[in-house]
Amino acid sequence: MELWRGGTRKGAGEASPIIGEAAGWLGVSVNVFNAYPGDYDSWYDRNRFAFLSEVEALKKVLPRKGRGFELGVGTGRFAQALGVPLGLDPARHMLEIARERGIETILGRGENLPFKDEIFDFLLMVITLCFVDDPVQVISESRRVLKHKGKIIIGIIDRESRLGEFYLEKKRKGHKFYREANFFSTREVIEMLRKHNFKEITTYQTIFQPLEEMKKVNRPRKGFGKGGFTVISGEIQKE
Repeated sequence: MELWRGGTRKGAGEASPIIGEAAGWLGVSVNVFNAYPGDYDSWYDRNRFAFLSEVEALKKVLPRKGRGFELGVGTGRFAQALGVPLGLDPARHMLEIARERGIETILGRGENLPFKDEIFDFLLMVITLCFVDDPVQVISESRRVLKHKGKIIIGIIDRESRLGEFYLEKKRKGHKFYREANFFSTREVIEMLRKHNFKEITTYQTIFQPLEEMKKVNRPRKGFGKGGFTVISGEIQKE
């Protein structure tokens, strides 16, 4: 089945009005991620138990079958770990690393996805919503490309958690990756999804201690409010 608008696929590194670099994600952020893809990617090695804990929480809601992709795939860490073969991101140099991990990549932006309507069974978005320029439009575009009863899966650092405070402090201090980030609470993301007619909203949480104290994978728990990383999933209902 053809995925692409207009029936023509754009190349992974080709820029265009639909698939364009540094458009849609905050421009400063894209430039930073392009300049320091290795620094970003190495976080997952330094914080292995946190990463694996996040993966386990995402697995709780990720469909076992169906066509899906990751919006904001970055260097492909989550896509590779979760078996999601396709990913989109506006940072060209991040995608180079994702391709090395076997991910089919698209240079593009979440506010104007290059896909046809109602083509995916699920859409994954991990630590991405805080970096986009227009989160409401990203949710709207996600809704457009999902089939009826398709699932959106969003992973965030909950702004109201202890981990959220840790990253807010990094933002205040002008950290290169987080100074332009707009962190959300779980409640805010749930409200955005409800406004776009997502139903059957489910949440899981993990990372219950400071990153430097993690010595093993944290088992995910249902709900939110205790863990620093929250997974929010919802099913789209279309008329």
